[in-house]
Amino acid sequence: MTEVVTNTAPPLRDEAAAAAATAATASGVAVRTLAEVADLAAVTRLFESIWRPEPGNPPVTAELLRAMVSAGNYVAGAFDGTELLGACFGFFGGPAKGGLHSHIAGVATSGHGRGIGFALKLHQRAWALRQDVGEISWTFDPLVRRNAHFNLTKLAARPAHYLPDFYGPMHDGINGAGDTDRLLAVWNLTSAPVRAAAGGVPDRVDATALRKRGAAVALAADAAGAPTTGPADANVLLVAVPPDIEALRRSDPELGRAWRVALRDVLGGLMAGGASVTGFDRTGWYVVEKEHTS
Repeated sequence: MTEVVTNTAPPLRDEAAAAAATAATASGVAVRTLAEVADLAAVTRLFESIWRPEPGNPPVTAELLRAMVSAGNYVAGAFDGTELLGACFGFFGGPAKGGLHSHIAGVATSGHGRGIGFALKLHQRAWALRQDVGEISWTFDPLVRRNAHFNLTKLAARPAHYLPDFYGPMHDGINGAGDTDRLLAVWNLTSAPVRAAAGGVPDRVDATALRKRGAAVALAADAAGAPTTGPADANVLLVAVPPDIEALRRSDPELGRAWRVALRDVLGGLMAGGASVTGFDRTGWYVVEKEHTS
């Protein structure tokens, strides 16, 4: 559900701005919104270097970004001096700027490991709160372990829907030519877990401890690394993803496709049946809780 926050309290906006500034300083970058054509063209080049699309199929064009900015939407870049190392852009959705959809965010390889992605998202959060918007959504590939951990643990966002083959074939260096299943993540900018995460306290879960308390493994990897299903007969379930799906797609495309189908069936099926994803253990497990009925 889209949430509109009217007259967001200045203390919360100040808190968000301070958290964003702290994250930027820690990552050694300056994050700022962009509007000039030269900067927007640099963003498009950065995205092309990250996604490596087929010729003639860029993730976004400078002209589109220029139009988006002119219409009041969000484009920002993270700079180390004059070098653009990361960028993010999003646009408003209905009704009446009820939420911001963060369409693309990426960090150059040379900027990995510095927390630049976190700094970009906290800048985006602070910007949205200044617009009296309390929710940001985006999609991500549920098979990519590091993204699931970043989104659900580091940012404390929560998946709202499983979207099979959401974009269709993308034919780029990250997605390949397979189905583009996505989770729609929703980031409630004013919630206690998100405020804590922005302050440096991630929303962690412990799959080992949950198993000791009775959680069932609904999807795991067998000895050969192939997906294998288990009984989904507990209120709390664990759903695995492979360590590096992008490498797996290159080395064993058939096994990569098998994981896509298995995760769609298990995680997608559970969510379609009313279960909620409540966290992600960085060792590769979604934590899923079934809907409680009275």
